[in-house]
Amino acid sequence: MITNTELEYKGDLYPSKIVSFMHDVDSVYFYTDNNVILKLTVLRDSLLRFRFTTKGYFSNDFSYAIDESHSHGYNRLVVNEEESYYQITTNKLICKIQKADLRASIYDLKGNVLLEDELGFHWEECYEFGGNIVKMSKASKDGECFYGLGDKATQMNLKGKRVENFATDQYAFQKEQEPLYKVVPFYIGLHNKQAYGIFFDNTFRTFFDFCHERRNVTSFWSDGGEMNYYFFYGPNMQDVVTSYTDLTGKPELPPLWALGYHQCKWSYYPESNVKEVAAKFRELQIPCDAIYLDIDYMEGFRCFTWNKEYFPDPKRMVSELAEDGFKTIVIIDPGIKIDKEYWVYKEALAKDYFCKRADGPYMKGKVWPGECNFPDYTNPEVREWWAGLFKELISDIGVKGVWNDMNEPAVMEVPNKTFPNDVRHNYDGNPCSHRKAHNIYGTQMARATYNGVKRFAYPKRPFIITRSAYSGAQRYTSSWTGDNVATWEHLWIANIQVQRMSISGMGFTGSDIGGFAEQPTGELYARWIQLGVFHPFCRTHSSGDHGNQEPWAFDEEVIDITRKFVNLRYQLLPYLYTMFWQYIEEGVPMLKPLVYYDQEDIQTHYRNDEFVFGNQILVCPILEPNALGRRMYILKGQWYNYWTNCLVKGGKEMWVDTKFDEIPIFVKAGSIIPKYPVQQYVGELEFDELTLDVYYKEGKEKSVVYEDGQDGYDYKKGRFSFVSFQLTGKEKELNIHVHKEGKYDTNYTKYKINFIGLPFEIKILEIDNEEVAFDAKSFKENQYLIVPKGFNVLHIIGE
Repeated sequence: MITNTELEYKGDLYPSKIVSFMHDVDSVYFYTDNNVILKLTVLRDSLLRFRFTTKGYFSNDFSYAIDESHSHGYNRLVVNEEESYYQITTNKLICKIQKADLRASIYDLKGNVLLEDELGFHWEECYEFGGNIVKMSKASKDGECFYGLGDKATQMNLKGKRVENFATDQYAFQKEQEPLYKVVPFYIGLHNKQAYGIFFDNTFRTFFDFCHERRNVTSFWSDGGEMNYYFFYGPNMQDVVTSYTDLTGKPELPPLWALGYHQCKWSYYPESNVKEVAAKFRELQIPCDAIYLDIDYMEGFRCFTWNKEYFPDPKRMVSELAEDGFKTIVIIDPGIKIDKEYWVYKEALAKDYFCKRADGPYMKGKVWPGECNFPDYTNPEVREWWAGLFKELISDIGVKGVWNDMNEPAVMEVPNKTFPNDVRHNYDGNPCSHRKAHNIYGTQMARATYNGVKRFAYPKRPFIITRSAYSGAQRYTSSWTGDNVATWEHLWIANIQVQRMSISGMGFTGSDIGGFAEQPTGELYARWIQLGVFHPFCRTHSSGDHGNQEPWAFDEEVIDITRKFVNLRYQLLPYLYTMFWQYIEEGVPMLKPLVYYDQEDIQTHYRNDEFVFGNQILVCPILEPNALGRRMYILKGQWYNYWTNCLVKGGKEMWVDTKFDEIPIFVKAGSIIPKYPVQQYVGELEFDELTLDVYYKEGKEKSVVYEDGQDGYDYKKGRFSFVSFQLTGKEKELNIHVHKEGKYDTNYTKYKINFIGLPFEIKILEIDNEEVAFDAKSFKENQYLIVPKGFNVLHIIGE
């Protein structure tokens, strides 16, 4: 027996003392005597990047997550050497690096500790795969809370949890199950009313421990790659989320129809079944904008083909659906059937575009078509080829959107449900194994799909949806939370998942309404619809194996509730579209957990159920059967019950009565909520009036409405309308000041202004300082005014 002591298990290794440092523009390099280098980069006064290497040099700096189009800049960067540490100072932060061991501590300018290393950076040599298992541990304070990390089926506050990030096909997952479909290694810490964020940009399998193993220690680690993380300083959670979203990127505006209601099932076929479903929506007057075709529309599950028996003339069918307002969305999976007669397979084979095992052969795995090979979407040449495959679907047939599924990547009949670790990837010129590429495979597929759909849909906007995603995927695609289950527990999970995704940069997300697996009761489906219409992506989807899940699969009461709430979503489309505009322009999440909305109020720190839809609508779903009401937390301030118009004072938990056809919804006092008339699909009606629901408040409140052509790219050339309403209420007076930006002129010419909670009768009405006659009797009965669009000041004097 020969013992090689150099290969003995060494355990955790640590940086030793700093022997030199170098300041180079925005970065400071620290070198230790055991070959560790820390590169600390100041991207903004409140944004620092920490990058470590243990080999004396850095590999190529490349990330799929970072939005390279976003520029950075800081106002101040000073480096001072003290006796035991180096100090880096910006206009927002002080960072100290200990000379003895590279441990870092970060403070605000008042000297308050924001985050400090416990053991700090350490590593373990990984002899099985080569490279290091890289680790970081931070000290955590009593009372500290943690949020974020995207797609997690657990409590909003992650304190005491340990989670894993490895994109996994988890059919019928359960509460607390790890890991799930998406990987968003970003979290927000909140302590002493100050928020910070950490983004661990490492695409290997990663883990986060929030005081689970050790009470006052938070740690994160990965089984490969670099210790490379970003620190975001608030002090408000809003600042942290916006900064992270800026770093990883924002989408372009979707077409307005993509924010409508969508209907999906595994599977709608043949053509007669698709037409029957579409016709039933119109018959029942339940608005719907999109219908989805799952894998059975293909010939033997071969991507980019059509089953001619089920769909003999897809172009005609898609055109006929479009005439009735339905956009057709089709599924495309990554597995390409091994079939020498199949044109997509032949092209990829000829160009050597499939992923390969380490010893040469193509990666082979079983999915829906049978044995398949899989394109390497980390190769830019493959992404370009893949994009070109969408010409027939989009340009010729008229499909309006594409749905990427099974792209974790999922493989059947293997224990780990995915590719073996030895599969090799191009990784945009940075060759690697699947250990590194796994978590971004789905994102790069969605990216290639986005590029293709955008190319052939132009001048219209593309619509993509993906199941698997890594940080930054929001630049290309929307998403849904995967194969959930028709249970009340999953309704609870869906509520939290979409809130969490929203503050994790991926706002355009929803769940399968009603549950994908199993069969919901009518009551559960109705309650899920009532939640789902307040999610940015709104789609019913189900497995046909478990029965029907269209609204009419239940009784008349459920049909009526579905219609009522889908109608409400269509009325609120201008409000929702404005939310999306603020998301892409300012990085503001569309759904706001209570803690995001008011972190100063400690009562919000552990709330799961309630959320703010946009900026001014508080929603609390009903998550239990047989409920005639529930307790909920009303945020500080004054809020109107949407159904009764009763005004309540917040800052407390209270019982709210409800019915089967209602959930608790409250509107912030002072809000001006825009509404469209109900349409069966976006663009069905031309209307001459925008409704404004004005909720009286004694004080000031600002509301905004964004509109454009609802599709296309003219909005990027200034052809949009962004209207700000400044409401000022007094005891016997109400003023609304209006300011418009943008070159777009909406088709409607007037506002119908509904007044809610007005505490006086109108004596005088002035528009732009001129008194206007109005029908006092009619107003007293109906509480609304019709006024021409384009005024600057509406002044109401009461008596």
